[in-house]
Amino acid sequence: MSIPDRNLECGHSLEELSTYLDTGDIPDPHHLAECPDCQAALASLRNLKVLGTEFLGEEIAAAGKGTDDWMQAILDNLRLEVRPGRTIPLRPEHPGDTLSETEGAITALVRAVGDSIPGIAVGKCRLRGDVTVPGAPVTVEVQLAVLYGHPMLGRADELREHLAAALARHTELNVAAIDLAVSDVLQPRPATPPTPEEPQP
Repeated sequence: MSIPDRNLECGHSLEELSTYLDTGDIPDPHHLAECPDCQAALASLRNLKVLGTEFLGEEIAAAGKGTDDWMQAILDNLRLEVRPGRTIPLRPEHPGDTLSETEGAITALVRAVGDSIPGIAVGKCRLRGDVTVPGAPVTVEVQLAVLYGHPMLGRADELREHLAAALARHTELNVAAIDLAVSDVLQPRPATPPTPEEPQP
């Protein structure tokens, strides 16, 4: 799979992190264990490679061109999504404490929820609204691709339900709407023809 060579804010690139997933080789492994940007990017790259193999087959996923435009679109947004983004204030339990979470952490949560649902791949994730103001209405916008054979409305409804529960549990956002857009339908991985040694069905 072709990975765009774009640097994260910490200086590492998606290309370097993809190579690390393939080979385990990176100049400063201690940095990976401590860098939230790299950890978020690695998690997304792992999921993306699994999806690429499942949906498109190993050859196409490795080629990084042609029918895997949806994967390149995800990668184009990944560098933006792993950045901390805006700081979202949280209500402290004790007076004087200052608590917050980052926009990047919430988009990572959205992607993780989507990855847990069979038959879909989450693309672009955006939070629309002033998340820095407690109680301000926020719209969660998500683009997704659906694997051919899975009901679009069923998968979208399932994702919306899971997202609403996860956002209510892990954030204090006033989620006014969750807007989902199916931007692509993915063909399933073609069946591998049996070799001469394998019994014919």
